[in-house]
Amino acid sequence: MARRKRVYAKPDLRDSRYDSNLVAHLINKIMLGGKKSLSERIVYAAIEKLNEKSDAVDPLELLNRAVENAKPRVEVKARRVGGATYPVPLEVSPARSEALALRWLIGYARGRKGTPMHQALANELRDAAGNQGNAVRKRDDVHKQAQANRAFAHFRF
Repeated sequence: MARRKRVYAKPDLRDSRYDSNLVAHLINKIMLGGKKSLSERIVYAAIEKLNEKSDAVDPLELLNRAVENAKPRVEVKARRVGGATYPVPLEVSPARSEALALRWLIGYARGRKGTPMHQALANELRDAAGNQGNAVRKRDDVHKQAQANRAFAHFRF
């Protein structure tokens, strides 16, 4: 018997300019204090800046590649078994892996002080699309941690 109420799927979000689910999620993750128009300006400017120096035809191609490169496949969760806590590697659901990738990309873009947010986000996305940068390094750290703790994989349930 479930301890919480049933979770219902929310309707798909789409942004107005690109009609993309991923861009809508990125806009909502960047938003602070309910200022959605500001976060839309930041994201759209970052996508424009991202595609200035690339030969990609589709403006969302680099964004999709950056998020795909930053998505973790496995992560470590703490499981309590017999009074001891073990770090157990678990596979990550697609929705959670996208949320983690966006969180890491935005967090490291915000950490780049001295540059405007749209430029920092574009730089972080460009680095991630090239399979380097802070978000990809974070993903690799999470994978290494899961690999190191695979001895506890039998505690998965």
